Amino acid sequence: MIIPDNETAIDMIYSEAVSATVAKVIRDSGNEPLTVGVHGDWGAGKSSVLLMLEDAFSEDDRTSVVRFNGWLFQGLEDAKTVIIETIVEQLLRDRAFTTKLKDASKKLLKRVDLMKVASKAGGLALTGLTGIPSPDMLGGLMEQGKKLLAGGEELTVGDMTGYVKNVTDCLNDPEAETLPAHIHAFRVEFEELLAAADIDRLVVVVDDLDRCLPATAIETLEAIRLFLFVPGAAFVIAADEGMIEYAVRSHFPDLPLSSGPSTYARNYLEKLIQVPFRLPPLGYVETKVYLTLLVAGSSLDTGSAPFDTLLNLGREALRRPWDGNGLSRGVIEERLGAVSAELENALILADQLALPLAEGAQGNPRQIKRFLNTLNLRLAIADARGIGDDVNPAVLAKLMLAERFKADFFERLEVEAAVSGSSITVATLEEALRKDDEEPEKSKKPATAKGRGQTERLPEDDLLASEWVRRWALVAPALADEDLRPYLFVSRDRKALFTAGTNLALKEDWIEKLCGSTLGARAAAVEIAKLTPGEIEQIFDVVAARIRAATDLKKRPGGIEGLAELCKISANLQTPTVRLLADLPSGQLGPWAATGWDKIFTGAEAKRELAKLKEGWAKLDENKPLQLAAGGGRSGRGKGTG
Repeated sequence: MIIPDNETAIDMIYSEAVSATVAKVIRDSGNEPLTVGVHGDWGAGKSSVLLMLEDAFSEDDRTSVVRFNGWLFQGLEDAKTVIIETIVEQLLRDRAFTTKLKDASKKLLKRVDLMKVASKAGGLALTGLTGIPSPDMLGGLMEQGKKLLAGGEELTVGDMTGYVKNVTDCLNDPEAETLPAHIHAFRVEFEELLAAADIDRLVVVVDDLDRCLPATAIETLEAIRLFLFVPGAAFVIAADEGMIEYAVRSHFPDLPLSSGPSTYARNYLEKLIQVPFRLPPLGYVETKVYLTLLVAGSSLDTGSAPFDTLLNLGREALRRPWDGNGLSRGVIEERLGAVSAELENALILADQLALPLAEGAQGNPRQIKRFLNTLNLRLAIADARGIGDDVNPAVLAKLMLAERFKADFFERLEVEAAVSGSSITVATLEEALRKDDEEPEKSKKPATAKGRGQTERLPEDDLLASEWVRRWALVAPALADEDLRPYLFVSRDRKALFTAGTNLALKEDWIEKLCGSTLGARAAAVEIAKLTPGEIEQIFDVVAARIRAATDLKKRPGGIEGLAELCKISANLQTPTVRLLADLPSGQLGPWAATGWDKIFTGAEAKRELAKLKEGWAKLDENKPLQLAAGGGRSGRGKGTG
């Protein structure tokens, strides 16, 4: 089941604590004008906080809440006038429609209409010094007239009347004022509107401002401060601070970079927003509870008593996340009785995914939802293709973690498992970590920057030495004995792993021969030469991955002879082979690495890169055998490739 990515009043991450605090700040501020910022990355839950804030005032007859989404009007209307009209229309809907309120709204909307005409004319219609229409405005009105007359369409009486009225109103308006007087009058009329609505507080929640273009975002913020910042009005603005700062820099490109300890963009934002709240990322326990509730909510009715009980248990755990590990099976059984299969699945998945997602998704609720939705979609694809029984959700989820957060590591697994279904890298890694756990503590090496308890069984490989990869390998279930091909098949979003006519069993046999004796490698190469270049490259990638995973590089690893044969078949593989040699840890390499390749590499680029590589090895004082082989006269006398 796909989890909707919409704002929600069902609080699974305890955002209500933030919304309740914002509501308290608004109530405690009395009649003072107020701007509150709810900040957080995209997907952090800002819109849900605003929805919960609306609910917090839903029973308060003396407070009117207006929601404004500037993104909906992007490019359609002037942001200043739209937010004002939205407020007026909402007040007219929410409050008793009295003559006093109607008159106040008409008076204010008339001033809004003047702003619209001025905006279309190229600027505000009143200059600060004279109070008369500016040349820009008159020119704009003339342009409007020219376009109207040249439009090629039949003009109506309404078209001409509307245009003439706009011009007449601007030239002859008896209320024409200087710009400061205009802004002051607008604020006075806005206060009169709030008084006519008979409310103590107007709360305007502004959402998705960080999705707007810079000009729209700045117009909205300036409308709030210039025209609407009056007693009785509170504005709650949900936006990513970084995006608003970007909007300020884009809208005012000539601003200096900084002023004192803060940038001008930051100072601008802090001037507009008096009280900032920032939504923190979810930690491990919070992610675990959130995952449990999301998965359980996709199978349980979110309005049912069991889900409400589970939700309350989750919120209890979130009050003091440092005291526990999330939702406990024991507590769930105590409150709900036997744990259902759906809930058991949710708990298992949360145990498995909480730590990697808390770190990889940086505690972002939207990214967590997207991960679960992708998982559910791939499981649905497996069912639709009739291979649902071959796909274990826990295995798929673990592979997706690597795909999402460690792409280079996943690509290696993908190449290795595409033919045989198993990954030698995973098998090596899991075996090494298992033996680490079995060793007595005293026999382990001291902790290093590459991870605690790392032993020499793991090769010095940047990927395998990664702390993230080692933690990933410890996530249940183990994958060494799993056939990973069904999982790769349903995960092939961007490339095809299995081409038409591919004989996987035959390819697996050839790969084993390439990684065996010299005679076996040569025999396999005769058959492989009949394949397409793409298929040959796929086999090359699998053999290369096995070499990278070798634990003893002092002696020639299995597969080197095979690579040499593949380079004879396809010259395009010669340069990748040199680069593979360059990627291996030079301190662990035996003399074989530097010998025999001159007879195999025929391409100019491969020869050039090999010469440069051997030049570097020849200076390698910490590996004398390799240094001697690379710089001495024995580099061409080896057996086979060495």
